[in-house]
Amino acid sequence: MLATVLSVAAVALLWRLSEPARAPAPARHALVEIREGARFAWHDALLRPILLTGIAWNIAWFVLQAAYVPYAVRMLGLSAQAVGATLGCYGAGMVVGALFAPRVTAALPFGRAIQLGPAVSVLAIVAMVATLAVPSGILAGLSFFLFGAGPIVWTITTTTLRQAITPGAMLGRVGSVFLTVNAGARPVGAALGAVVGGLWGEPACLWLALAGFVLQAGIILASSMNGLHRLPELRPG
Repeated sequence: MLATVLSVAAVALLWRLSEPARAPAPARHALVEIREGARFAWHDALLRPILLTGIAWNIAWFVLQAAYVPYAVRMLGLSAQAVGATLGCYGAGMVVGALFAPRVTAALPFGRAIQLGPAVSVLAIVAMVATLAVPSGILAGLSFFLFGAGPIVWTITTTTLRQAITPGAMLGRVGSVFLTVNAGARPVGAALGAVVGGLWGEPACLWLALAGFVLQAGIILASSMNGLHRLPELRPG
């Protein structure tokens, strides 16, 4: 009920926004614009690894999500309240990560700040896999906290970079490509988690998620982000 009330409130607030008048854009086929956005993102040396890392991260994350609740109940022996508490650590991590993001970007080269989120995700999944040996709700909660804290820094820094290096006229198209690809990877991960969990059990999903998170970290750590010391100048629209 609370989620419904908040969603309706969000719609009401957005409904009150008024867009300034502007000249209509020339009519173009949607597929042409999508292709242009995808081509720009794929051929840019900084955007391509972000795109690939996002795909791998989302698949691995939803493999874990598909297995976590039954794993927490059956293997960790957590109650419904404890499962909810561990999942809530994800939100707490996001808040903490968002608060510290300005300090992180100020203390590290910008490329390293971008790489921090995927690296922290590896630590997070290692903490979750460790519950196979040491069944502990605390370890699971720590894992979700790290999953919130690290990737929110990734979201902030990569969005900032994408908006800085994408010409203004391409922002919508490139942003939609990232949104579609990331969201499209999630059902793939969920389906993969369901199949693997059904055939080999939830622990197999944890190991598969570990492989996925190692892959996404490897992609971004081996990319041209290593040479990005500061945020590039904004490109003209």
